[in-house]
Amino acid sequence: MTRPLYVIKAGSATLDRGTIHQEVADLVARGARVLLVAGGATGIERHYTAIGRPMPHLTLANGDSVRYCPPEEMLHLVDAYERVTLPAVERELKALGLGVFTAVAARGGLVTGRANRPLKAVSAEGRTLVVRDHRAGVPADVDAVRLAALLDAYDVVCLSPPVADQDGGAPLNVDADVLAATLACALGADHLRLVTGTAGLLADPADPGSTLPNVYPGEGARYAGGRMRQKVRAAEIALEGSADVAITGPHTMADPARWTRFWRTKEPAADLALLTRTVSVPSVSGDEAELASFLADWCRERGMNAEVDEAGNLVASRGTGPRTLLLLGHLDTVPHHWPVEWRDDELWGRGSVDAKGSLAAFLEVLAHAHIPEDGRLCVVGAVEEEISSSKGAYHVRDHYPADAVVIGEPSGSEKLTLGYFGLFKLRVTAAVPSGHSAGMDAVSAPDLLIRALGGIREAVLAQAPDALSAVIDISCGTGREEHRATGTLNFRVPPSADLAELRTAALGPRDGVTVEVLRATPGYAGGRSGPLVKVFTRAFAEAGIRPRFVVKKGTSDMNTLATTWQDVPMVAYGPGDSALDHTDEERIGGMEYRTARSLLADAVNRWFALPEGSRS
Repeated sequence: MTRPLYVIKAGSATLDRGTIHQEVADLVARGARVLLVAGGATGIERHYTAIGRPMPHLTLANGDSVRYCPPEEMLHLVDAYERVTLPAVERELKALGLGVFTAVAARGGLVTGRANRPLKAVSAEGRTLVVRDHRAGVPADVDAVRLAALLDAYDVVCLSPPVADQDGGAPLNVDADVLAATLACALGADHLRLVTGTAGLLADPADPGSTLPNVYPGEGARYAGGRMRQKVRAAEIALEGSADVAITGPHTMADPARWTRFWRTKEPAADLALLTRTVSVPSVSGDEAELASFLADWCRERGMNAEVDEAGNLVASRGTGPRTLLLLGHLDTVPHHWPVEWRDDELWGRGSVDAKGSLAAFLEVLAHAHIPEDGRLCVVGAVEEEISSSKGAYHVRDHYPADAVVIGEPSGSEKLTLGYFGLFKLRVTAAVPSGHSAGMDAVSAPDLLIRALGGIREAVLAQAPDALSAVIDISCGTGREEHRATGTLNFRVPPSADLAELRTAALGPRDGVTVEVLRATPGYAGGRSGPLVKVFTRAFAEAGIRPRFVVKKGTSDMNTLATTWQDVPMVAYGPGDSALDHTDEERIGGMEYRTARSLLADAVNRWFALPEGSRS
């Protein structure tokens, strides 16, 4: 499971308040890697006061005052960070039990930059000056390899300005917000938070309650003044990457209602906004918390009950009756995300098909469905569907009983999925005594493993001829006493397969190898005659669609529910071409999404309209 990366920029006033340190610790406890970028205005002021040195400033033509940083001043600026700002961050975070690495970004060339052009200033007498020795610049290059190694080795890596000069001069002072944005892009961060002293970007600077919740490229500058201009600039730089970006505050990340989120692509119509934003928030397995929180807030704003449960699932519902229809989607995606964008009528982005399109449609249907007094409609966005744990679905199975279930997986708006193959996954390990491969009759561990994998595959397929098999991983290692090779053998097995028979066939006897069953999830297939299928059939007919009914060879959370839920009707439905799942071509059409959303809404309303006793 991939550990998400947060890049967090906190100014010196925010760091002084201390709240941010606990929030960082909470992210680490959740499994995240954290790169903290520390601003240093307060630390610099304290350091200059301590050494009795006046801080030189320049007055610009527009009247702004900036810190003057000639080469000899940069030594003191670096000292301020290394003696005041960074040690304070390290103390606070270590007190919370975290392993911390701190450095100015110039050290070892972790970040290099290029100098700005000469600066025009105004003298005390009002004369225009051209200042050529001012050591200010912009970040240009990041040593991503070394920073990635540091992020793997420490709970928190904290960097601050200045950066190294790519031309070899004295270090360059850079804006810390821009530094954070540059790092987020270079490292492929999942989330960027620019923490400030205000409640995000304000429509009216005099009104602290006027937070702009959503901003698109080019819109923020008209509301930004003073230091906020650099934060908006940094946010827009970060939109060139794939992180979700927000200005948060005051001095906290804890209240999303006081965030300004920056979205890199604008939906072509208002009814595609939820789809666009859901795809825009990265949520690789293990990193679903941000999306769950965002969607829970969306639901609450529309009067729905919504929470994030103890497993991390989004749970939203309307109605309080005893008869429950469950719409079960999933929040997570497979790894690797990229900048989301609309191209003509298609939304490109990881998860647009598998399966955020389905989940967004579920939530919009939930918001508008007609639910009778005896009914309850529940939407769950489950965690960890894309990895073997299926943590979210198991929690649903054990805690949220339902009378019927629609699984949110892409089948295309004109298909209904009646079932899925099951999953039978094995870990096979071969071990031989260490020795030279040129010895008489030597058999290596990989030799033994390959032979065993072939035999196991043959034995399992003899019991389930329609199964699909693949070796999905192989690793080798040599110790002092033995040489080991391990392989993972995956079977997609039809609903009719007997898993007990497959287990017996796989496990033995197997000389020289050990076989461990990692997953044995049965397949599931329902018929076409049940009431849940019929309401979809009628909805298809109303839309003028001749549907196709399929049993898919993958697996879904339907399989997990079917391990204990008996006689509960289940189908899967959702927009998008499943052939694009897990590919870099993943995209969904706006009309495809609308068609599926409309048809699902019709089917849900028809299910609730069925007479009592005929819904299962």
